[in-house]
Amino acid sequence: MRTFIALVATLTLCAGCSNSAVRQQVYGAQTARLGESSAVLGWNISVSNLRWQDDYVLVDVDAAPTDPAKPHADARDVRFGLYGALAHPMEAAGIGSCDNVKNTVVQGLSAPGGARLTGTVCLGPLQDRSAVRGVYMYSPRDRIADTVAAYPAAFPVGVLPTKQNDTGLVVKTTSVAAWRADGTQLTEASLGDPNAFSGDGYMLLGLDADTIAAKYHDDSQARGGPMMLLATPTLPPPGLSPACAAYGSSVLILPEASLDAVHVSASLCTQGEINQALLYATVSIVGTHAALWTTQ
Repeated sequence: MRTFIALVATLTLCAGCSNSAVRQQVYGAQTARLGESSAVLGWNISVSNLRWQDDYVLVDVDAAPTDPAKPHADARDVRFGLYGALAHPMEAAGIGSCDNVKNTVVQGLSAPGGARLTGTVCLGPLQDRSAVRGVYMYSPRDRIADTVAAYPAAFPVGVLPTKQNDTGLVVKTTSVAAWRADGTQLTEASLGDPNAFSGDGYMLLGLDADTIAAKYHDDSQARGGPMMLLATPTLPPPGLSPACAAYGSSVLILPEASLDAVHVSASLCTQGEINQALLYATVSIVGTHAALWTTQ
């Protein structure tokens, strides 16, 4: 009888360990509950107090380097995003994310002395509150070795459909729109105008990323993290356009884990010297390390 009880206790303990292990990874991202800490990108970071103000999600962040003697991701590069069944990714650089949110009196995320991350991150606008299941974090500058695949994204074509064998994802362009820095929109006819491509400019790319969820799960676990899409060249905020500031030049492919298929529709911006930003733009698919905090 004692042997049976011991066996049951062991199985129960192992089952708990198994559930914990499953909860620690969503598409290779370290996973914790809101209010808990996670070690990622050289930071020991806690995300807590998820709440809504108007149409924005606010969360409080507190972090310190995991080991002060070792390198960690630059606080200015850290991005946060909403996890869940969203129609479109919703991300922002943590520092400065609350600057343009009206009627919000919070201490926005800051990095005093570069040795700590503390304050509030604002993500939105988003009206569908039921879609949000948590918040994730990553850095576009963090790359898992031997996972980079780069593709030309020239105006007006964008990215031709990629091969799944390259990275496990099929990425294709759904829309392309380009402007000069003065706000003049460019068309295919502009390619014949010798004066159109001078100075600075920017381009907005609509992209779809698709694959089978089970395959993406296995690939991400083996890789050590999910994939991200990176568009280059880019400029630091505020950039050349409010649209570029809103969409950014990167997006993490971290959809709701319960879905049978991975389908992410994102918009990315390239900006800078107009020839580089429009005619020689690049979209890369890259593996990265990430952390996720869930509401359940």
